[in-house]
Amino acid sequence: MKELLEKIEELKEDPEVSSIVDDRIREFKEKGREGNREWFLEMCFCLMTANSSASKVLEIFETIGEDPFFSIPLEELSKLFKDNGYRFYNKRAGYIVEARRYAGDIKDIVTSFDSEFEAREWLVKDIKGLGYKEASHFLRNVSYKDVAILDRHILRTLHEHGLTGEVPESLSKKKYIEFEEVTCKLNEACDMSLAKLDLYLWYMKTGKILK
Repeated sequence: MKELLEKIEELKEDPEVSSIVDDRIREFKEKGREGNREWFLEMCFCLMTANSSASKVLEIFETIGEDPFFSIPLEELSKLFKDNGYRFYNKRAGYIVEARRYAGDIKDIVTSFDSEFEAREWLVKDIKGLGYKEASHFLRNVSYKDVAILDRHILRTLHEHGLTGEVPESLSKKKYIEFEEVTCKLNEACDMSLAKLDLYLWYMKTGKILK
């Protein structure tokens, strides 16, 4: 863990990187203050980033705008995704159309829970297409700070620095919680939130920070 902590500390001391991280954290806080519509769009973003690049999904959002996520029929939404080069156009369009029943109250529901872990359980159970990683991603992007986004980059980083014995192909709930506890020990050693730690680890592995 020592080597990884040193690398994180170096990034924290880099004014360019730390500025980007702080900007993203501010953006998440601002998103958290927005309403149900904006939270639903953020959930759609996280549904679409599973096994896809965030940059591609951001490009699609910019191209097609917000309204199609709320209104157009499944077939039209799927075609829009396909025409814009998105791989999982049928499945993810289906998830989004199914999730529309929560478009008007997603923030109200999520914020009604006593903890973000309870909120995550509800998201995984009730929003088709959201696993623990995607639900954690969504929560982080609307300003929650204490759930881990265990994507392949983070898992590889933990493994490369001897914090885990494997890089699993998939994560059951039990495995996710187990690996999340490892990440929690790391964030405690760094004295920063999991939300901020994730951004530094992502930058360390990819050289960029999106959301």
